[in-house]
Amino acid sequence: MALSFSGKDSTLALHDLIHSDEYEVVLLIATVTEGFNRTSIHGVRVELLEAQAESIGIPLRKIWIPENCSNEKYQEIMIQVNREIKEQGIEHVAFGDLFLEDIRKYREEMLKPLEITPIFPLWGENTTNVLKRFLNLGYKTIITCVDLTRLTEEFSGKEIDNQFIDELPYGIDPCGENGEYHSFVFDGPIFKKPIQFHIGEKKLTNDIYSGETRFCFTDLVQIEDSKH
Repeated sequence: MALSFSGKDSTLALHDLIHSDEYEVVLLIATVTEGFNRTSIHGVRVELLEAQAESIGIPLRKIWIPENCSNEKYQEIMIQVNREIKEQGIEHVAFGDLFLEDIRKYREEMLKPLEITPIFPLWGENTTNVLKRFLNLGYKTIITCVDLTRLTEEFSGKEIDNQFIDELPYGIDPCGENGEYHSFVFDGPIFKKPIQFHIGEKKLTNDIYSGETRFCFTDLVQIEDSKH
């Protein structure tokens, strides 16, 4: 099976699948934005994504999408990628989604014509429990992007720990399932070695629809020695 790989939730889903006797994960797939050379939405440099896959020991398929990609173009690209992985003999794709019914339905409808079965290992779990389990297993993650309509700029670049849950404002999902924040996982049980990086600059970006300042990204810069 393949797994849609991005932040901490997909990492925990991968952890569960690796320790399951039911499936074997043979491919990680991740979207990367052309021109920026960063993971879509999370804003992580592609070399850090590659370092994650290398440390985990599972091949990575990067899916390149254009800047400000329309839903139609995105769907066209994903259908082609899914068709190709189906031809490789992959019949299941796993996702780290937790409770958003519309996202799940979208994935199911996209994969159904190709006869690929979507798997949601974490679906329906309490999100506070998901985050606590993630941390208790020994995973380490840092916030790379926050939605400023939901969280303040100070959360961007913050490493998530057990105290993090208590610091969240009322109404914010602990796992950021509603898009409150996105993360980069740099260490944990499925990693052969930690991903080495230093924290770079913060950058504010605008909402492509309203034009107003909406997101705060924290740049993570790979330390060269981690490649060796």
